[in-house]
Amino acid sequence: MNPTPYFNLTGRVAVVTGASRGLGQYFGRALAKSGADLVVTARKEEDCDAFVKEIEGLGRKAVPVALNVRDFDSIVKFADEAEAAFGKIDILVNNAGCNVRKPAVEISWDEYNTVLETNLRGTFFVAQQIAKKMIPREYGRIVNIGSVTSVFGYAGIAPYCASRGGVKQLTMALADEWGKNGITVNCLAPGWFRTEQNKVLYENAEWLDYLKDRIPVKRPGQPNDLDGAVVFLASEESRYVSGQTLLVDGGISTGATRASVQPK
Repeated sequence: MNPTPYFNLTGRVAVVTGASRGLGQYFGRALAKSGADLVVTARKEEDCDAFVKEIEGLGRKAVPVALNVRDFDSIVKFADEAEAAFGKIDILVNNAGCNVRKPAVEISWDEYNTVLETNLRGTFFVAQQIAKKMIPREYGRIVNIGSVTSVFGYAGIAPYCASRGGVKQLTMALADEWGKNGITVNCLAPGWFRTEQNKVLYENAEWLDYLKDRIPVKRPGQPNDLDGAVVFLASEESRYVSGQTLLVDGGISTGATRASVQPK
């Protein structure tokens, strides 16, 4: 007997926002390797051209679409174009985000708004417009990207923590509302992974050692550590999992060794 082919996304269409670089591209690769065709977004469509070619090299189809998650008209246009690309949308990985790293007393009104509008309001309205495409088909997998800051606060990134905590709560509300439509909504919450947003921290060897000591598995995350989690939440095998926050953080959220991991 052949083993059961779990987590097969063949025939599925996945939308990945914020896919011009970083974790968005890792999410896209993982989904494509599991059989999904992709719609990938960035603020400038051409910023995804190289990634589209990479996905096509894996034998999957990929279509780039421009998206500014701080602009409602852009979100509506993107959702229409994403659906038109393949005639349906099965999966949304709601990944686009930003951060401002400053002491709380130095955060400006506009900086706070930028983070919340991108990470929380953008997440909601992207999910809203894609759900409108999923509801008539009574099927969908929405994966909102959160963070370990969805459940813990850290100094120096207060607006980011507020936005990611909001994503966790938003995920539960949308899961409750759309479950009857065959749509699951979950939050994938990475721990400490090196990205463009935080790479300056990882250039500080003392801080990196301090961080490693506080993660139970004794290392920061590698991007491929998220592959299994995103594919699971996008797959049929997660059909009875909804409204959940899946932390992929090396155990730092256990709290035993968490403490503050901001630079001393």
